[in-house]
Amino acid sequence: MRILVRALLGLVALVVVAATIIFILENQQPVSLAFLGWSAPQLSLAILIVLALLVGMLIGPALSWAMSFRKKGKRATV
Repeated sequence: MRILVRALLGLVALVVVAATIIFILENQQPVSLAFLGWSAPQLSLAILIVLALLVGMLIGPALSWAMSFRKKGKRATV
């Protein structure tokens, strides 16, 4: 049973990697990002989207950790 689960997880990982590679290859158009007067140099659209995904993957757990830390602090004072 464990071998089947590992094989399925490997297959899912392979599909995700393949989809990511196809996404990057299909989105090579250079774009320029502007935000609040700050502008980035022209980069591939795929690079900007993958960077946004990675930033979101870092911010999500950080906010979750901060909220759990805040809840623990409130429990100690009550």
